[in-house]
Amino acid sequence: MNTQVPAQKQFRAAVCAAFAVFIFVFVSSCSSNQPVQGDSIPPEPSYPETPIDPLPGDFSLSAREFVSGLGTGWNLGNTLDAYGTTGLASETSWGQPRTTQDMMKNLKASGIDLVRIPVSWHNHADEAFTIDPEWMARVKTVVDYALAEDLRVIINIHHDNEKEYYFPDAEHAERSLAFVTRVWKQIALTFRNYDENLIFELLNEPRLVGYANEWGWSDSDLKLTKAASIIGELEQSALDVVRASGSKNEDRYVMITPYVASPWAALSSRFVVPEDSAEDKLILSVHAYTPYSFAMEDPGEIIFTDKHRSDIDIFMDKLNASFTAKRGIPVIIGEYGATNKNNLAARVEWFSYYVGKAASYGMPVVLWDNGNHQVPSNGSFSELYGFYNRTQGTWYFPEILEAILGAL
Repeated sequence: MNTQVPAQKQFRAAVCAAFAVFIFVFVSSCSSNQPVQGDSIPPEPSYPETPIDPLPGDFSLSAREFVSGLGTGWNLGNTLDAYGTTGLASETSWGQPRTTQDMMKNLKASGIDLVRIPVSWHNHADEAFTIDPEWMARVKTVVDYALAEDLRVIINIHHDNEKEYYFPDAEHAERSLAFVTRVWKQIALTFRNYDENLIFELLNEPRLVGYANEWGWSDSDLKLTKAASIIGELEQSALDVVRASGSKNEDRYVMITPYVASPWAALSSRFVVPEDSAEDKLILSVHAYTPYSFAMEDPGEIIFTDKHRSDIDIFMDKLNASFTAKRGIPVIIGEYGATNKNNLAARVEWFSYYVGKAASYGMPVVLWDNGNHQVPSNGSFSELYGFYNRTQGTWYFPEILEAILGAL
């Protein structure tokens, strides 16, 4: 029996096989761009563990007592949270300088006591959400820079709110849970021996990216209320992972965040504070560029008015009454600021009032700083939240720093 295949048939078979491989690869690559619930998630690997330090930290203070001594804060924005680039080069990819020890030293000398270090992780993780060791080491180095200067530090999961990683809807719930818990397990194991001066913030502005009401809140919006429920489940699971990592993480101060870090979402009955094995160690995290028309909108308003003062009073009064006074859960305003509209005098007024009001309730505020301080030639006032000159160790608007420190 002749077992040889004629040349024409061999050629056709090879072409068909190659085409089949092409179709498989094409379909696989297209479908992987939008992972959903049914996508397979690689098994969770084992992670390196820092040996447990037997020396205890000082977690004797209640969260409220601890927060009252944090002073005023500043965000290392657009730096370790930058994405779109992988590897260590991402730190400077959004135009900010590489973080140094001197940067933190000068920050402390200027009167800042608390540094929030936003960190994005997805662009430094593999398919199983395992973090690149070099990236984790760099984050650790920057945290150490700040702690060495007697600054308190907040680290978080920042710009990772995408469907490929975590997204608070039912379709992506399984994948979101894997990403959030795996990333937090690695962070927790890396930093579990750090003392009480390191604070964990579980999520930054968790939201339905791309939804029409992405940045808002309404109890009557069923998509938002469902998202709030899923965010609560993610934060509960992340908190459990942190506590289970042991050592000082068993009692670490942890910040919890409502939908999009909105004060109004926090005040909703839909916001559920997670159950915690540690006693009195949770802190509410909100962001408030209030009033929007003055602090963020482009062009918006440039004069600080009594109506604006009232807007600030309303949300801070409600947060204090609902959380600090009623439940003993302190509040940190993790991001705030007023964009530069060539209105320095009005901004000084705003900062003095905003920070003073927060200080009256024992709410630390953490200034958002993305490095952009000058109004460009096109006259846009959008996202001009640059305050600290990281290269020179000075402040672009010393009058604003003076207003902040004078209001404490």
